[in-house]
Amino acid sequence: MDNFIIRGGRPLSGQTTISGSKNAALPILFATLLTREKSEVRNVPELMDIKSTFELLNYLGKNCFYGYGSFVAEEHGSLKHHAPYDLVRKMRASVLAAGPLLARFRKTRFSMPGGCSIGMRPIDIHLEGFKKLGAQVTYEKGDVILTAKRLRAGRVKFRFPSVGATENLMMCAALIEGTTVLENCAREPEIEDLAAALNKMGARVEGAGKTAIKVTGVTRLKGLKHAVMPDRIETGTFMLLCAAAGGRVRLLNTAPKTLTVVINAMRKAGARVNCYKDSLEVISPAGRPKPVSVATKPHPGFPTDLQAPWMVFMSRANGTSEVHEHIFENRFMHAPELVRMGADITVHGQKAVVKGVPQLLGAPVMCSDIRAGAAMVVAAAAAKGKSVIRRVYHIDRGYERLVQKLKDLGVDASRVKV
Repeated sequence: MDNFIIRGGRPLSGQTTISGSKNAALPILFATLLTREKSEVRNVPELMDIKSTFELLNYLGKNCFYGYGSFVAEEHGSLKHHAPYDLVRKMRASVLAAGPLLARFRKTRFSMPGGCSIGMRPIDIHLEGFKKLGAQVTYEKGDVILTAKRLRAGRVKFRFPSVGATENLMMCAALIEGTTVLENCAREPEIEDLAAALNKMGARVEGAGKTAIKVTGVTRLKGLKHAVMPDRIETGTFMLLCAAAGGRVRLLNTAPKTLTVVINAMRKAGARVNCYKDSLEVISPAGRPKPVSVATKPHPGFPTDLQAPWMVFMSRANGTSEVHEHIFENRFMHAPELVRMGADITVHGQKAVVKGVPQLLGAPVMCSDIRAGAAMVVAAAAAKGKSVIRRVYHIDRGYERLVQKLKDLGVDASRVKV
C-alpha cells in the first residue's frame, strides 16, 4: 500500500495537462460491447477504474489492448453474458455492461456493483428502465438476471436524473429498432460525449445534454473511433488546488464551458479564472477568499464530485460558508480529516458549516473515497508543513499521474511504499 507525502504551504506556479474524462471513458468503453467490429478510443486516462473495465471486457470475450492513452477492442469469438462478483465489486460503473449485453444478446447476468462508500446508490432506476423496454428482471444468489424475448422501443421517464441509468438505457436503445424517448435524463457533459460516440457507431441520438433524449436505434452498429472529452472533475480539482494553496497555474486540455457553475463560484470567492478555447488560467485570491455557500445538484448545478475540494477552499475563507450535499447522503467523510488539519467544520446531516481559519496545518490523514482523497491532496498542498495521505488507492481510481502533475505545478509531493 502506498502513501502520498506532501509538504505544503507554498504558492503554485506552472502548467499541467488534464487527462481524458474517466466518467466519459467508462460508458464509451462499455459501448464497444454493442458491436463485433474493431473500436478505437483515444484520450483514455490510465486509472484503476479503466484497468478494471479492461479486465471485465476481456473476461466477457473482447480482445482489448490498452496503453499510452489508447484503448482498442476487437472481437473474434462469442461473448459471455455473466459479469461475476470478483470483477464487478471493484467499481460501480461495471453495471454499464448490462445495457449493451441485454440489447445485443437479449440476456445478461451481473452481480450488484461495488465502488465508493458514499451512500446508497441503488440500480433500481436502471432496472425500471429496462423493464419499460421489454426486459424481465429476476434475482439469484446476489446476481441480477435480465432477459427479453424481444426488446421494443418505448418511453422511459426516470424518477431521478441518474447518470448511469441514462447512459445504460441510451446504449441499450441504440440497438433497438425504432425511437426510444428517455425523459428526466441526466444532463452531464459526459452523456453528450457518449451520445457522440453512439452516433459515430450508427445510432441517432438527439437531445443529449437536455432532459429528454431521443434514441433511434438500428439492428447493427459499426466500430467506433472516438477521442474522450477532457476530465472536468480533474480540471475543477486542480482549479481549487491553486485557489486554496495560492499562486497562478495554467491547465491545458480542458473544456471550460463544462465548469461554468464552479468558475462562477470561484470568481465570487475572489479567484481569477481566465477561460480560453481549451485551457484555463487560475490565479488565487489576494489574501483569504470570501465565503461562498454551495449546494450540490445534478448538472448544470454544482457537481457533487467537487464538493470536497470546495470545502477545503472554504476552510481558509474569511468568514463562514455552508456546503449542502443533495446527491449522496454519506459524502462528508472528509470533514473529520480536514478538522485534523485545523479546519473548523461542523456537520449537521446533509449540511456542513465551514468557519474559515487563517491556516491549515499538515497532518496524517486518510482517504475514504476518490473525491475525498482529492480533497486531502488539495488540503495538504494548502497546509503548512508535512502531510501523509494514506489509502491513496482511492485516488488512483480517478486521477492519472497525480504526483507528477502536482510537481508540474511546484508542489513538493512524493509517493512512497509502506
